[in-house]
Amino acid sequence: MTGTTPYRTYLSEQQIPTAWYNLRADMPEKPEPMRLPNGAVATHTDLTPVFADALIDQELDDDTAYFEIPEPVREMYKVYRPSPLCRAYNLERALGTPAHIYYKFEGNNTSGSHKLNSALAQAYYAAAQGLTNITTETGAGQWGTALAEAAAHYGLDLDVFMVKCSYEQKPFRRNIMETFGATVTPSPSTTTEAGRKILAAHPDSSGSLGTAISEAVERALHVPENRGRYQLGSVLNQVVLHQSVIGLESYEALRVIGEYPDIVIGCAGGGSNLGGLIAPFMRDKLCGERPDTRFIAVEPASCPSLTRGRYAYDFADTGQTCPLCKMYTLGNGFIPSSDHAGGLRYHGMSPIVSKLKHDGYLEAVAVRQTDVFEAGEKFAKLETILPAPESSHAILAAIREAEKCRETGEAKTILFGLTGTGYFDMVAYDKYNRGEMSDHVPSDEELEAGFATIPSIPGVQ
Repeated sequence: MTGTTPYRTYLSEQQIPTAWYNLRADMPEKPEPMRLPNGAVATHTDLTPVFADALIDQELDDDTAYFEIPEPVREMYKVYRPSPLCRAYNLERALGTPAHIYYKFEGNNTSGSHKLNSALAQAYYAAAQGLTNITTETGAGQWGTALAEAAAHYGLDLDVFMVKCSYEQKPFRRNIMETFGATVTPSPSTTTEAGRKILAAHPDSSGSLGTAISEAVERALHVPENRGRYQLGSVLNQVVLHQSVIGLESYEALRVIGEYPDIVIGCAGGGSNLGGLIAPFMRDKLCGERPDTRFIAVEPASCPSLTRGRYAYDFADTGQTCPLCKMYTLGNGFIPSSDHAGGLRYHGMSPIVSKLKHDGYLEAVAVRQTDVFEAGEKFAKLETILPAPESSHAILAAIREAEKCRETGEAKTILFGLTGTGYFDMVAYDKYNRGEMSDHVPSDEELEAGFATIPSIPGVQ
């Protein structure tokens, strides 16, 4: 038998947040500013060729706590939001834990993930500025799919550079993007100078998000009449801002049912879904209202930026064309193994998440791929949703925390982000079920090769 809390708690359309929450406004120490290669702090003018103007305003603003969600974006949110807050009763029973396990499910849209939250915002601002073309990168394909949906809605042309190993592993993701009208190119490619340079050095490269970013930025800068811009699916402050809708809805739904999380868990690749989920709960911690809440970022052992990386200024892209961010990084030249959590294969981490980790407000753990898929399958059998490999990182950590509660007898409340579905990841699930999946943990020597690409900036680092 279940308790009085429903399996799924849905807010009403009227309870969709009217403003995004900017966690930076309540951080006692702000993340370090974005910088140019010469060490100068990046200004609005410096970023204008790359991003839409309104997005630059959001990116650089550390002080405004709330940004109003434009009405056209909020109307589109109503198509698939509010997303449900779910109680994992079956998982609790299977684990024999007194813990209360909740997950915020973001898979109820065609992209199958949380990515549409920012894609709609970014495409809206581009269209409102009168731009005609946008470009982006995608790893697992969720962001590319989401931006293809948003671009089609707002009448924008979209070029997507998809990390080559994911392009090959997930052809149906590419098909969906093309169905929405996007052009999809495997990265690294021969269509850009950045791609050709990387292929010359690494002819068999399986690609990386950093490489795909370089190609997408280059393509955006060559749109005629300056009517193209680049849009990023994670890492940047503006994306974490848009994803705060996840945390704000979770916060309200938990209030309605009379719960508050002791532990908040999210998978971490670039950091946007994690940053969005934790935002209002982290605010309570920073303001002293809930000082004991734990926050756990879960990343793949194959790409361990938070757990084994360095906190330093680094280029956001492998081609070293973008400004530099202060973040936990494995070095812009780090090429991760071609594992199946494609959305987590990024060399760096959100400056917001990185700063919280550096200042001791957030924990990080790295987990192996085979353990992740075991947790994902356990969850699917019990909760009826086949999770994306990325989401399964958070599931694994939630299971481990719930098992600790079983040992201690503590009835802690655990909240994790179920960021997306895994129905386009069947190649990966098939390999796991056939026993053909392996784990790769980079050696210190491999990491040192990546660290060697972190730039030296006179007077800064």
